[in-house]
Amino acid sequence: MITTELSKIGDIIQNQREFFETGKTKDVTFRIEQLKNLKQAIIEHEQAIVEALKADLHKPELEIYITEIGVIKEIDYAIKHINTWTKPKKTAVSFDFFSYSAKIYPEPLGVVLIIGPWNYPFQLIISPLVGAIAAGNCAIIKPSEIASHTSSVVAKIIAKHFDPAYIAVVEGDVEASQKLLAEKFDHIFFTGGTAIGKIIMAAAAKYLTPVTLELGGKSPCIVDTDINLEHTVRRITWGKFINAGQTCIAPDYLLVNKKIKKDLIDGLKKCLREFYGDNPISSLDYARIISQKHFDRLVNFLKDGEVIIGGENQSSERYIAPTVIDNVSSEDSVMQEEIFGPILPIIEYTDVAEAIALINSKPKPLALYLFSQNKNLQKRVLQETSSGGVCINDTVMQVGVSSLPFGGVGDSGIGNYHGKASFDTFSHNKSVLQNSFWLDLKWRYAPYEGKLPLIKKLLG
Repeated sequence: MITTELSKIGDIIQNQREFFETGKTKDVTFRIEQLKNLKQAIIEHEQAIVEALKADLHKPELEIYITEIGVIKEIDYAIKHINTWTKPKKTAVSFDFFSYSAKIYPEPLGVVLIIGPWNYPFQLIISPLVGAIAAGNCAIIKPSEIASHTSSVVAKIIAKHFDPAYIAVVEGDVEASQKLLAEKFDHIFFTGGTAIGKIIMAAAAKYLTPVTLELGGKSPCIVDTDINLEHTVRRITWGKFINAGQTCIAPDYLLVNKKIKKDLIDGLKKCLREFYGDNPISSLDYARIISQKHFDRLVNFLKDGEVIIGGENQSSERYIAPTVIDNVSSEDSVMQEEIFGPILPIIEYTDVAEAIALINSKPKPLALYLFSQNKNLQKRVLQETSSGGVCINDTVMQVGVSSLPFGGVGDSGIGNYHGKASFDTFSHNKSVLQNSFWLDLKWRYAPYEGKLPLIKKLLG
C-alpha cells in the first residue's frame, strides 16, 4: 500500500467489522469454502510466489516448496478437522451441579491483524491466516516490506481472491505498521524479533488487545557422544544453512562434547562440500542475505573466535559462505544476540552440566536441539532446561508437525499456533452453563437460617 492510501486503514477495519457483524464468517461451510479458495489461490500463483522468493532471498526452488508453498498442508489439515474443532464441547460438572449441563463454545474474535516477517515471507503470513479463517475471523495482513517482491505477490493474490471486507493486505514500511498499531484489533499476531515484539505488545496494551508473539532467540544444539555421527552432521548442516541460516529455529550455536568435537568438525566440512560444493557462491542450492544491513551485521560476527570453515563473503551479492567458528567465548558478540545467518559457533564441554548451565544463563530460546541416544540424558535436558520446543536427534522438522503447537516462552514469544493451536489462538472459548426447570433446591436462597451446617458439610 502506498503512503497516500494509509488514510484508508480505518475504513478497511470498519468495513471488516461490518462484514463480521453479518455473521457470515461464523458459518462453518463458509470457512471451509474460504480455506479451499486460499489453497486454490496458492496453487494458481505458484510460479509468481517462486519468482518473488527467488528475487527476495535467492531461495532454491526445493526450499521454496518445502518451507513456503508447503503451507498448503496446514490448509488441508484445517479443512479436515474444522468440523470437530468448531463443535461445542461438553464438560463435566460436579455432583452438586447435578441438574446442570456445561459446554464450551469456540467463537471467533472478530477482526485480527497478522504481521509477517521477511525470512519466510509467504509461509509465515499464510500459516496464521489459515487459523484466522478456520476460527471465523476477518483479517488484515501486513507483509514485511523488506521482502518486497513477496509482499507484492501476497497483496495481489489476496486482492484477487478475497473481498477486502473479509481479508485485506496493507503494504508499506514502518509508517504503515504504526498506522495499523494505532487502531483497535481483536487479536494481533506478530512474527519477528524480540525488540519489535515489545513495541507490538505496548501498542496492543492500549486497547487490552491479546497478542501472539512468535519471536526467536539463540536456539542451542547439544551434541553428545552417543550418536550416529553421519546422520547428526547432515541434520545439523541442513537445519542451520537452509535459507542461509535465516530461520528463527535454526541451531544458533553448538555445544559439543569435547570427545567428539574433532570428528564433528570434520563431518561438517565434508557435508558442506557435499551440499554446496567447493564454492557455495555458485551453488543454486544456497540462499542470500535479505539486505545490506543484515549482511553488515553478520560480517561483523566473523571477527569473533576462529573461522575454521567458510568465512568468505561478497557484499555485492549479499553472500556469506556457510561458516563455522571455533574458540568462541560466551562473552563474544556472536553469542550475545540471535545470529540469524549462516554462521555457526562451536563451544565444547566436558560435562553436560556445563552446557545446561550456559543455556540457562541466556533467555529462553524458541527451540532446543539435542543429539543423543542416551535416554537418561534426554530426560535430564528436558527437565533442566526451558524452551519453546525441543527436537531430539534432528533440527527444524518440529515446525512441520501440525499436531504440535509451535511457539516460544519468555523472550522467545507468547502463545502458539499450527493445527488446532492456530484455531484456538484466533478463538474465544465461551463457557456456557445451563440449568433445568425440573428441580429447584432452595439451599442457596435467603433466609439462610439453619442452612450453614449443610453448606459446611458440602464444602468439607
